Amino acid sequence: MSTAVITPIRPALSSRSAAMRPTPVAPSRQSGSQTQSRPATKMRLTRRGRVVFTSLAAAPLVGIAAWLGVNALPAVANSTSSTVVFEYETIESGQSLWQLAATVAPESDPRDVIADIMRLNQLDTSTVSPGQRIAIPEQYAN
Repeated sequence: MSTAVITPIRPALSSRSAAMRPTPVAPSRQSGSQTQSRPATKMRLTRRGRVVFTSLAAAPLVGIAAWLGVNALPAVANSTSSTVVFEYETIESGQSLWQLAATVAPESDPRDVIADIMRLNQLDTSTVSPGQRIAIPEQYAN
């Protein structure tokens, strides 16, 4: 096993760079009982800081304006009325959507029929209860 020693290389300070370095100033003491509790420093923002601060302040305003702009659009109404009449089936005791799909569209895949029925009736699950009226999609209606 070998050991490596890394020593940092520091450039030699020239007399010019040492002269440019600020020297700490000792705080002046005021005569009397009042002393300054904190130094009077002025906080300055750089150009980049101002851009970031302005962007952060403006972002919520832009978001709210966009949300209001999208949601405040007026609805467009047509003079033609849409009349769609659905055929309804009433669920009997012990009947499932699978059985209903097989009855309504025996030639179609029951999974597709069930998906269409659930979408039309806005059902979250395929569970139905007796007496429930289910709208049948137009393509499966007789």
